[in-house]
Amino acid sequence: MLALIDYGAGNLRSVENALRAAGASYVEVTADPDTVRRADRIVLPGVGAFGAAMNALAGLDGMVDALNERVVTQAAPFLGICVGMQLMANAGEEMGIYPGLGWIGGTVRLMPDRPGLKVPHMGWNDVTPTIGHPMLVPGEAYFLHSYAFDVDDPAERLAETDHGGTVTAAVGRANMLGVQFHPEKSQAYGLALLARFLEWRP
Repeated sequence: MLALIDYGAGNLRSVENALRAAGASYVEVTADPDTVRRADRIVLPGVGAFGAAMNALAGLDGMVDALNERVVTQAAPFLGICVGMQLMANAGEEMGIYPGLGWIGGTVRLMPDRPGLKVPHMGWNDVTPTIGHPMLVPGEAYFLHSYAFDVDDPAERLAETDHGGTVTAAVGRANMLGVQFHPEKSQAYGLALLARFLEWRP
C-alpha cells in the first residue's frame, strides 16, 4: 500500500491520478498515522508556504512521529514533492523561520532576484542529476516555486536546475527522495519518475 499524505497542503488528486497512471495498484489518501505505519511506501505532496504546510502536518496528531518511525527508523521508500520535499529540511524561511522535519540538512530560502528572471520560478526546466541515483535521469520537468533548498551536504543534493544560477532540483539520502518539481505536471518525465519510485528498493 502506498500512503499519500493528506494534510491539507497538497495537490492530492493530481498526484493520486499520476501515481495510478504510473502503475500504483493501491493508493491510500490518508491523514491517519496508523495507516502511514502500515504503508509500503509514502508520498508527501505539498503546495503553498513552508510554515503553513509544516504546521498543518504537525497538526495531525501523531503524523510526524509516524513519518519518523516509518521513514527514518524503518526505511520505507519516501518521496517528497515540491513543498513536501522542502519540509525534509532543517528549516524554512518563508513568512518567518520554521523548523522542518530535519531529515536533510539545509534551509529553504527565498530565491534571489536576478536580472531578467522572475520569481516564482515557473514552467519547464532541465533536471540535471549531480550524483548517480536510480530514481533520477536527465530531462525536463515542471517547476513552480519561489523558495529553494540550500543543502548543507553536497552528497545529499541529487539534482539541480538553472534559473539564473544553480537551484536544487532534488535531494535525498538512503530511502528518502525529494523533488522540487511536480512529477504530476511533468508528463512523460514525471510519470516515469513515479513508476521508478513504485519499484524502488533502496
